[in-house]
Amino acid sequence: MKDQENLWAHAAEHFQSLVSDSWSKALSGFQNLAPAPGVAGPLPTPPKLNFTPEKLQEVQQQYLKEAAELLSQGALAQPSASGDKRFSSEAWDANPVAAFTAALYLLNSRALLAMTDAVESDAKTRNRLRFAVEQGLAAAAPSNFLAFNAEAQKKAIETKGESIAKGMQNLLHDVRQGHVSMTDESLFTVGENVATTEGAVVFENEFFQLLEYKPLTEKVFEKPFLLVPPCINKFYILDLQPENSLIRYAVSQGHRTFVVSWRNPDESMATKTWDDYIEQAVIKAIAVTGEIVGQPGVAGAINALGFCVGGTMLTTALAVLAARGEKPVASATLLTTLLDFTDTGILDVFIDEAFVQFREKEMGQGGLMKGQDLASTFSFLRPNDLVWNYVVGNYLKGETPPAFDLLYWNSDATNLPGPYYAWYLRNTYLENKLIKPSAATVCGESIDLGLLDLPVYIYGSREDHIVPINAAYASTQVLPGKKRFVMGASGHIAGVINPPAKNKRSHWIRADGKLPKTHAAWLQGATEHPGSWWTDWAHWLKSHAGKPIAAPKKYGRGKYQAKMPAPGNYVLAKA
Repeated sequence: MKDQENLWAHAAEHFQSLVSDSWSKALSGFQNLAPAPGVAGPLPTPPKLNFTPEKLQEVQQQYLKEAAELLSQGALAQPSASGDKRFSSEAWDANPVAAFTAALYLLNSRALLAMTDAVESDAKTRNRLRFAVEQGLAAAAPSNFLAFNAEAQKKAIETKGESIAKGMQNLLHDVRQGHVSMTDESLFTVGENVATTEGAVVFENEFFQLLEYKPLTEKVFEKPFLLVPPCINKFYILDLQPENSLIRYAVSQGHRTFVVSWRNPDESMATKTWDDYIEQAVIKAIAVTGEIVGQPGVAGAINALGFCVGGTMLTTALAVLAARGEKPVASATLLTTLLDFTDTGILDVFIDEAFVQFREKEMGQGGLMKGQDLASTFSFLRPNDLVWNYVVGNYLKGETPPAFDLLYWNSDATNLPGPYYAWYLRNTYLENKLIKPSAATVCGESIDLGLLDLPVYIYGSREDHIVPINAAYASTQVLPGKKRFVMGASGHIAGVINPPAKNKRSHWIRADGKLPKTHAAWLQGATEHPGSWWTDWAHWLKSHAGKPIAAPKKYGRGKYQAKMPAPGNYVLAKA
């Protein structure tokens, strides 16, 4: 018993070491925190850890109990019973050594994660510790190594080594392309089998191309519909295939539809700011859309939608216009959008004053936030699903990942100008200025979201790890106009891209229209409905779109003429 106590006494010390190592890797590798030449980049270090004695003793007792049970099982251990899909194959159960290794790994993982909950600290520090430990555990899983992966070993034997040879080919291919393949990217071409809705580029500047889409109905609503996608990704997440295209769906509903297609920034845009993007892109797109439909500067002339950070940018642009006495947008739709940055979910582990100051010194006056670094960071938010799953499949098993349009889009990275990125970090994630009247100044105007009295449709995804559902709902408490909130099932992307024809998932609506202070209170009065939220949104948007008029026979108007077919050429540029 004394030996067990001594062994456990050293566990806390080893835990500190593991946290420190994983912490450094998470914050340096996953965030690209290596300092630029001449920049002293701070690398946050974890505090010296103290544990709640009662909780630590509870973890110890549970660990010893489970360890004894595992030792008694020995070769009969069955990791598949854990429900962890990494060890779900029968090959793991059939290999005693592999099965025991996996079961021991799962036991140690539970104990280490339980130890993070026993740390005496504030919630943010514990979340950071948990994130770091989860990264280390995900990387150390026996399934990631051929020497322990029973399933990969079995396949190697069955294929007489061909799977290993193919895995090496896959590894060399991914090294050359600079990222792990999540899908067979050779099967997709933008404009040919993704982003195929018919349309044309009717305007462009150095920030974006404005796409107008060909009507699919004889009549369209008099108020056009402008979509502002996130500039950290390419717009065609809204136009993957005809059957799951939100753009095509909007066109089919009778809306004259325009979409911002962002330019993929290169060094020529390295000094562009948040103000530049608001003034020269979002506000410009609103103005051009109004001009094309013959309603330049007219109040309530168009409807608009913003997705993710595109919604944050759209709302900021509308606040700038409102400060100038202009209200050209009749209604706004915000999809998985952050306005109140109080709850930023897992991304909060990255944000503190030291990190933001580092980014400001590194690229606040110029530079590029590389798209691949952003993509890697987002992938490591779900390391088992979006990183190690493909390492095992591609390299250990020699598999070619299946064709999947969404994952092709996810791999098509986009850069960001450094000054834009640095402003966004400080003023939203760190200081949460957008919800504080006159705290932020954009394009020379004090921002006050209280001036935005237009009707707004707000959508949040229940399992969203990028814009938590509580944060999406928080917009209902910030905007003063008439609002409708709808919650969809699934995550940040799959919840949004959920066409009615597939009749998948479900959504929640509160029939009485009340918007209490918290999402939990809202949910108590909400009713679940099967299928997509798109139909509810289409009905809402129709009520703000004006009367039907004859569909235009050609793209654009006046000086805004078709320049090239959609999807244009900005979307083709690689990061």
